[in-house]
Amino acid sequence: MLALLQRVREARVTVADEVVGVIGPGLLALVCAEPDDTPDHAARLVDKLLKLRVFADAGGKMNRSLQDIEGGLLVVSQFTLAADTRSGNRPGFSGAAPAALGRALYEEVLRVARERHPVVQAGVFGADMQLSLVNDGPVTIPLKIV
Repeated sequence: MLALLQRVREARVTVADEVVGVIGPGLLALVCAEPDDTPDHAARLVDKLLKLRVFADAGGKMNRSLQDIEGGLLVVSQFTLAADTRSGNRPGFSGAAPAALGRALYEEVLRVARERHPVVQAGVFGADMQLSLVNDGPVTIPLKIV
């Protein structure tokens, strides 16, 4: 699975002018399933999201996790993370999982995250979404779970 994490002061996702997910301080995770991904990949991604130490401790070092700060997690599906731009000017998306698998794995990420963390919000799989965020730092980290 692929993910792009952004440490945020706040973030929200809107669909058809309706806010469907909003968090305060925490992580915005843009998530993309790949064709060979499994539910185990989804669970390992959630573990990484919750335990990655990207928040400052009292000394100002990135030494605290999302769980440590009790922050929010906003998960948004984004198949374009699998874009192949090696040739031409139009990206290809064959590296993304087919829609049915992508949806199932996105829902698995949400299920596991909600089991393990109290503040989890989400976008809508396959919807045209608008994201608003205040990136904190800025801290943006790409992840690949294999």
